[in-house]
Amino acid sequence: MSSAPRYLAPRRVRASVPSPTPVAQALRAHEGLNQLGARLEASRRRLRVIAPALPGNLLASLQPGPLDEDGWSLLVANAAVAAKLRQLLPRLEALLAQAGLAGHIRIKLAQK
Repeated sequence: MSSAPRYLAPRRVRASVPSPTPVAQALRAHEGLNQLGARLEASRRRLRVIAPALPGNLLASLQPGPLDEDGWSLLVANAAVAAKLRQLLPRLEALLAQAGLAGHIRIKLAQK
């Protein structure tokens, strides 16, 4: 019978670590995360719809915000951008309605 010499420590068997799950797969597998991912994409889609109507570099000062039953929030960098967007609200809401995404737009200052 052949065994390891006594002066060598016994071999330890390491537990195998499962391969990590890709984030996209984890989002699809979990119902709550799947709904969150769908809302994030819907919010980004709304921003893409209104982007052509925004003057100058205004788009760089915006972020898509939360989307809920009451409407959609646009997060803005500062009060000047918020004031300009309030002037454009009727036009932006009309663009969303034409795209079949009707709803109220809320303008909120982004927290830094």
